[in-house]
Amino acid sequence: MLPVVVLSGGLATRMKQHTEKIPKALIDVAGKPFIHWQLKMLKKQNVEHVILCIGHLGEMIEQYAGDGTEYGLQITYSYDGDKLLGTGGAIKKIENILPEAFFVLYGDSYLEIPYAPIESAYIQSGKKGLMTVYENEDLYDASNVIFQDGELKNYSKKVKTPDMKHIDYGLSILDKKAFKSFPKDEMFDLADVYEKLVLEKELFGYEVFKRFYEIGSPGGLRELRDKLSEVRS
Repeated sequence: MLPVVVLSGGLATRMKQHTEKIPKALIDVAGKPFIHWQLKMLKKQNVEHVILCIGHLGEMIEQYAGDGTEYGLQITYSYDGDKLLGTGGAIKKIENILPEAFFVLYGDSYLEIPYAPIESAYIQSGKKGLMTVYENEDLYDASNVIFQDGELKNYSKKVKTPDMKHIDYGLSILDKKAFKSFPKDEMFDLADVYEKLVLEKELFGYEVFKRFYEIGSPGGLRELRDKLSEVRS
């Protein structure tokens, strides 16, 4: 299984009431820090190597998760440092330790989908990137993808159009070549990379049909807490 880059360096402005003293990854969800559930899910997917891109209070995440032994994982850490790099810049910073292709997972996403078929679809596509998409119709968050006839036609977080019925689900696979034209040690968003790949017709759309959970909003946190409240470990 390809390694997974987890983007956990955001400032969590929407969750400020929970993150004044801890990073978002350590928000309590059903008695455990969120990252506990995320790492357990990755282990279930037969992932072996996780690279955590961290920033705001990131040392607390490293102190909690350690080297990953408790979860049967190898965890590598990359800190933004004094300068915020954004979700794209954080990946560009570690390109020298990444293989040619890797999964990217948002640090506030809890996704119950199998990774192996996604990896196979990426390889078969021959493209520089794959984005999982879900027919959301603005239900859980603003839809930002046009996915028609099995093809990803457009993606934008900035320009909303009525035919955007799908949303970036929170899991992708990228080739390092997708970052080649972007500057190192400068801030840029992963969305910029996706938009460039769409224009180049190098972003494959993989539709999933199971809803996503997230802790990036108060409502999302409540829903995930309810979902996992019966789980003991």
